[in-house]
Amino acid sequence: MTTPADLRDDRRFAAELFAAVPPLDAGDELRLHERLEDDAASAGLLDLAYRTLDTPYGQLLLVATPEGLVRVAFELEDHDVVLARLATTISPRILRSTRRLDEPARELDEYFAGERRRFDVPVDLRLSRGFRRVVLDHLRAVRYGATTSYASLAAAAGSPSAVRAVGTACATNPLPIVVPCHRVVRSDGTIGQYLGGTETKRALLAMESA
Repeated sequence: MTTPADLRDDRRFAAELFAAVPPLDAGDELRLHERLEDDAASAGLLDLAYRTLDTPYGQLLLVATPEGLVRVAFELEDHDVVLARLATTISPRILRSTRRLDEPARELDEYFAGERRRFDVPVDLRLSRGFRRVVLDHLRAVRYGATTSYASLAAAAGSPSAVRAVGTACATNPLPIVVPCHRVVRSDGTIGQYLGGTETKRALLAMESA
């Protein structure tokens, strides 16, 4: 039978044991985390990897599956809420992982620096289905520095009357910037709404037109 004295001895032994372990420095922590990433990936347990990226328009959340980049989120969307939703809709096996997202982060950095006009990273569009997916496919063809209207995009997607549905597809675009919904404006030339805020949309268009 375990007595209170035994419990005290166990706690004292545990405290002494952990006190004898030298603290990890930043390099050790990084190596341990990378090993955890490698072990999880090799065991097929890393369904979603994420990291954040500082940009001129605030911090972006980047999330990738083994198939490709699946989500880019602005701070306005609340990164914690986005990750919680992905855990429900795709998989709860999520780990912060920089290496799977090194290439998307590099391409985004180049884009914001004005050195890249198109993205080459693989994307995973599973979060968009049906007509919304069709709209995203057409969005990817809108070239850097150009704009299109919601009406024109609806016509290109084969449903000229579905202007409102195109607006919904842009508003729910899981990969803003990479899939350039910021290049869609209203027929009267006004800028329209944007996931990252209208000022961010205006600034992105100005950067591209320059």
